Amino acid sequence: MTSSLGVDVSKAKLDVALLNDEGKYRCKVFANSGMGFAALHQWLQTHLPQGQELAALHVCMEATGSYHEPLALHLHDLGVRVSVVNPLRVKRFIELEGTRNKTDQGDSKSLARFCRMASPELWEAPAPGVRALQALVARLDALQEMRQCEANRLEVAHGVVQASLHEMLATLDKTIAQVKAQIRQTIDDDPHLRGRAQLLHSIPGLGDRTIPQLLAYIGRPERFKSVKALIAYASLSPAIRQSGTSLNKRGGTHAQGHRQLKHALYFPAMVAGRHNPAVAAFWQRLKAQNKPGKVIVVACMHKLLAIVYGVLKSRTPFDATRFCDANT
Repeated sequence: MTSSLGVDVSKAKLDVALLNDEGKYRCKVFANSGMGFAALHQWLQTHLPQGQELAALHVCMEATGSYHEPLALHLHDLGVRVSVVNPLRVKRFIELEGTRNKTDQGDSKSLARFCRMASPELWEAPAPGVRALQALVARLDALQEMRQCEANRLEVAHGVVQASLHEMLATLDKTIAQVKAQIRQTIDDDPHLRGRAQLLHSIPGLGDRTIPQLLAYIGRPERFKSVKALIAYASLSPAIRQSGTSLNKRGGTHAQGHRQLKHALYFPAMVAGRHNPAVAAFWQRLKAQNKPGKVIVVACMHKLLAIVYGVLKSRTPFDATRFCDANT
């Protein structure tokens, strides 16, 4: 039997639990950073059973937005088998076990047991081009956030510091333009990314800002078995709590998922609600039912992502007649 490693991932740290053949654990906490990954690698080499290679280790972690991705990539590149699972599956597993107390170390042990008992499917690492695009998209988001902060400061700044702020804004504008050019070049240099980008450009509502984000966050569309899987990944599945006659609530969407992908769809869905015939018809139908504005926008985000998936999977440009009658 191979060893299983459960990793509870948070923004700052990794709680790990190594489960050996004898059912015993070794636990430790590492930083969620490059130095932490190197320390984890060294720790595993020391504590894996004698004669067991890293390739025989099976690591399981939950999909936690983007926090898990750097570690998953690092382990994958080392030849380790990695599974990234839906947090709801692990939650149900813990409930079935009857575990009452919740701690980070306890969660890592539960993930190790889940990994051993369920043998979840292996995670598919993004291609090198997608990795580069992910880094550039993240950098662009950070730069644009910095620029907005500086612009906000300029509005209320004393005259003595305005020249400095204008200089910083000019520098940020130049850097933002350079990163945007790198994004375009990265897409053009990769035939798969270029082909997907051309398909996405056929969808009204998607533009030069959103398309690189979708390419980076979704990656290879075939890794999602269905449109529902992608919608769940984007944290757009409805959160429903229902039990008998005493509980029947719809609490928006599930919190777990890729928040950046969800946020990237917000404004495009509003644009598509006016200019994309399939989304616009859906928008008007919900409006006629007196649905609240926020509910309509989220439903149209759901609809737009379903269109994105359909276009990418079929490798066929957008055709309104294919999607106008769909209920998703």
